[in-house]
Amino acid sequence: MELGDWFHVSFDEAGVRRQVNPPGKEPWSDGFAWEDVVRVCLKAGDLFESDELYIFTRQRPESYVIPTEAEGGLALLGELVKRGLFDAQMAIEAATATEGLWCWPEE
Repeated sequence: MELGDWFHVSFDEAGVRRQVNPPGKEPWSDGFAWEDVVRVCLKAGDLFESDELYIFTRQRPESYVIPTEAEGGLALLGELVKRGLFDAQMAIEAATATEGLWCWPEE
């Protein structure tokens, strides 16, 4: 089973939602509002790993992790860039890399 078959992310004007139904485990869902996002990091994976978005919010100390291979994951990255929550040039650099971590805003 592919990751995109069981990990789904969607968004609208209010925020982002994750709906996850991992094989052999309990399904779960959560979400956050756009207005709560304070920082976004993109970790580049190699050929065998998905790139991952780490979205930090005011809601909790830990980030929300979203693989770009999740259904809707790449669309979410585009929306983060469109909303100014992640830098477009960094997104291009990360997309062409096989390892590394890019965060916006930069410290």
